[in-house]
Amino acid sequence: MSKPTSQETAFSFIPRAYRPPKPRKFGLTEARAPYYATFGTRHLADVLDVAGQWVDGIKWAGGSFALLPKEQVRAFSDLAHQHDAYVSSGGWIETALRYGPEAVEKYLKEAKESGFDVIEISTGFISIPTSGLLRLIEQVKKAGLKAKPELGIQFGSGGDSSEAELAAEGKKDVGDLIARARKALDAGADIIMIESEGITENVVDWNTGAVARIINEVGLEHVMFEAADPPVFEWYIKNYGNEVNLFVDHSQVLQLEGLRQNIWGNKSTWGRIINPAPRG
Repeated sequence: MSKPTSQETAFSFIPRAYRPPKPRKFGLTEARAPYYATFGTRHLADVLDVAGQWVDGIKWAGGSFALLPKEQVRAFSDLAHQHDAYVSSGGWIETALRYGPEAVEKYLKEAKESGFDVIEISTGFISIPTSGLLRLIEQVKKAGLKAKPELGIQFGSGGDSSEAELAAEGKKDVGDLIARARKALDAGADIIMIESEGITENVVDWNTGAVARIINEVGLEHVMFEAADPPVFEWYIKNYGNEVNLFVDHSQVLQLEGLRQNIWGNKSTWGRIINPAPRG
């Protein structure tokens, strides 16, 4: 174990599990921008002042950025960039796709102008063939943005569907997700976001087998899991170590990082999260 190699922390004489400094390539924490909680740049500034070195990216959800003035959206981006955090759209390209290619082009153009770095290409609410997904990845990359396809095993996922609605839809085979993820990465996708619905959200029993297959067949470093619930992100850390990439609510950043660094936990994780620092 090692002290953090980024900004010096208080009580640094206590060793903790190794965490590389930003910009990190693994163990990423992506935090939710305003959506379920309504807040502005002053609140975000407080979050980043306190926990900025543990926040790798900020992700808008549900197209909430489309409800703010342009200058306000840009202000969020500028603040995130001041703390070396990227800015990602959430799943909203589906809305632009409903209005044709010109709307998609305008969406990507304004996203770039608004300071976005990553475009999430969500397929939770739409049916799109893999070939179409790959063309969208190419279009996002040509616009000078990083592409983050969001894949899942539950049609209709997106955070606001009821458990009964999702159960009625049934689940897709995880093999399809893995095949699409591999093709997306080969086409230039930077990382794959894994929808939580059907895996750890809106299910009676967690689908842990699907998680294992995704990690083993796609690679831990190539995927990010939605885990905006403490028991969920604790399970990921406990089973896959502190290098797993996770999306959480902005209010959970310190709780997650304390678990990643092994400074706290509950009965099943306290003192058990270990990661030796690289030698030399």
